[in-house]
Amino acid sequence: MMAPEQRDAYLGEQRTCRVATLAADGSPHVGALWFVWDGGSLWLYSIIRSLRWSQLRADPRVAVVVDDGEEYGELRGVELSGTVEFVGEAPRSGEPCPELAVPERLFPAKYFAMADMPHDGRHAWLRLTPDRIVSWDFRRIPGLPRVPESG
Repeated sequence: MMAPEQRDAYLGEQRTCRVATLAADGSPHVGALWFVWDGGSLWLYSIIRSLRWSQLRADPRVAVVVDDGEEYGELRGVELSGTVEFVGEAPRSGEPCPELAVPERLFPAKYFAMADMPHDGRHAWLRLTPDRIVSWDFRRIPGLPRVPESG
């Protein structure tokens, strides 16, 4: 398990998460997405005409995984789960929204090396303030044997 400060640093440096949503019949859907972490909430910038968006409109429960590592002893990650909230207008046009000040500062800096958030008329914000967070870091397990990849 990562300490909170390790988890926050990890979520700040990673670029891609996998978002799991549910269809009306209960079948899962998983898709990759960019995100920012503000220390308490995970902010997802999603295309509003996506399957993810429509499924979350119907059922806002979500699980998100951020992970990395190649070899078994390098695996680490964070799983966050809870209920998303839709924040700001959809699609996002840049209308003033104080709740979005932090993610719209973090996101363009992280992904575009820009200070201002670009708006394309296709995306909007989802906020996940997780009910549950689980983390792992196999690099911290002393003497963990390396498991060879099967071919």
